[in-house]
Amino acid sequence: MNKKTKKTLFITIPIAIGLILIWNFLSRLSPQDKIDITNSFKSANYWWVLVSLLFGILSHLSRAYRWQFILEPIGYKPKFANTIMTVLIAYLLNLLIPRSGEIARATAISKYEDIPFEKAFGTIVAERVADVIMLFFIIGIAFFAQAELLKKYIFTKSTSAYLLMGGLLVLLAAVAFLLYRLIKKSKKPFIIKIRDFINGLIEGAISVFKMKKKWPFIFHTIFIWVMYVLMFYAVTFALPETTNLPFSAIIVGFVVGGISMALTNGGLGIYPISVASALILYNVDLNPARAFGWIMWTAQTLMVLLFGGLSFIFLPIYNRKKV
Repeated sequence: MNKKTKKTLFITIPIAIGLILIWNFLSRLSPQDKIDITNSFKSANYWWVLVSLLFGILSHLSRAYRWQFILEPIGYKPKFANTIMTVLIAYLLNLLIPRSGEIARATAISKYEDIPFEKAFGTIVAERVADVIMLFFIIGIAFFAQAELLKKYIFTKSTSAYLLMGGLLVLLAAVAFLLYRLIKKSKKPFIIKIRDFINGLIEGAISVFKMKKKWPFIFHTIFIWVMYVLMFYAVTFALPETTNLPFSAIIVGFVVGGISMALTNGGLGIYPISVASALILYNVDLNPARAFGWIMWTAQTLMVLLFGGLSFIFLPIYNRKKV
């Protein structure tokens, strides 16, 4: 299989999976399901969706501003307009080709701010390390937030869920430690590449704490993820059936939706299904849960298409003197 074929499959397979999931979802709907979902869309309070999008815009602005804290120590001070537009373009391209946005972001900032590509890309990797740490932190919150739900459906003793989850965390930590030891001692070229990658991630994470403006960086990292959660939370007020969801449902739904985004391009097809499957665990009726997932996904996608598309157009115009 040549590189061109591999690249084509890499682009088309996630899109195909997403379209198949959408077709499967629609084909399983009964006439009454379609009526119920349509009614949920019609009765939704879209002002809350706009509030959600405001939180999303703030997260993107914060991400662009945070990027400058990593670039500054290596001698670069890009214009904020360029950092925000390249960030938005990255989100746009990730809808088309998974993870291509990071490369495009580094390429664009390299072109318009004279920052070497490898240095720009290195700072993006460091950013991602911070984001992964935050994601695992929120997953941990979601894990423990589900303790009562697990207890209700599976366990009989009040502490059983917590003990099981604690045991699983210890087991995962032990397995991770053993794998790290094996990888550290291996001499195989493929394993060495994995080891170098892991060491690079660790180095990137540690470098965050060595920068002069590490506290503003940490603040913006937390702020970005709080905005993400608030994006999800705000939309719950758009539908009567999701208005009174508990905190655990918000966190679990957010995490499940976030993970699903990586499975297809921008969560195409799978995001609404995944979020709905999480919400029904908290006694939300199936069709309103489905409607919530589609409203949430559609709003996020349209925001990325709009602002990413505008950034794609205006970035070269804003920098026309440099071209």
